[in-house]
Amino acid sequence: MIANDNESLISHLEALRSTLLKCLTALCIVLPLALFFAPKTLDFIIKTMLSGQNIVLNYFSPTEVFLIQIKIGLLIDLIICFPYIARKIWNFILPALYENERKFIKSIVLTSSLLFVLGVLFCIFFILPLIVKFGISFMTPNIQAVFGISNVVSIALWLSLVFGLMFQMPLVTHSLIKFGIVERQTISDKRPYVIVGLLVLAAILTPPDIISQVMLFTPTYLLFELGLLFSRPNKPEKEDAEGILEEK
Repeated sequence: MIANDNESLISHLEALRSTLLKCLTALCIVLPLALFFAPKTLDFIIKTMLSGQNIVLNYFSPTEVFLIQIKIGLLIDLIICFPYIARKIWNFILPALYENERKFIKSIVLTSSLLFVLGVLFCIFFILPLIVKFGISFMTPNIQAVFGISNVVSIALWLSLVFGLMFQMPLVTHSLIKFGIVERQTISDKRPYVIVGLLVLAAILTPPDIISQVMLFTPTYLLFELGLLFSRPNKPEKEDAEGILEEK
């Protein structure tokens, strides 16, 4: 019995090692292509953020822009390989799941990816230009803005990640209710606490300006309500009718 358990553990570890090696190999293969597109992606992000503003970004060390392009290239590499990595991880954990768990996870994988992309696009096209406009609004004849490219791009990447994750709110809400971890009525009754919690998160995860905080809180709360809406139970009338027919 112990020998069988050891063999099972070893086989699982071997499968995990094989999965991780395949994921790492895919990342290494795609990396040169991602690094090739990194400069163009950086230019696109900067043009979108500045949105016609008469601003020039500055860098203060010879390798600063190069290192930023490396970071963006790694991010592009991860995004391109994400479907393949997700599939490999899914194939690894699939045997350990129950049938209802498999169906539920399959149903939310695509939705989760779409919500993440929507969150990133919302941040790039709406939030980042507003933050730049807010920053230059303090300019006066005696005070001029000098933006460093590292700070600007770091904020852009961080906020894009934050918005992509926060846009998962409806799936989080739906999953908690779906698996019976929290009852829908309980979450619904705790709306004031949810609002306060989301406001605190928005204040922590965004720069110290009211615009980005409000712009993160508003869609996140609306998505929370959307998750509650999708988690509504079936109408009692239908359930009662089905029960009567079963008794007959």
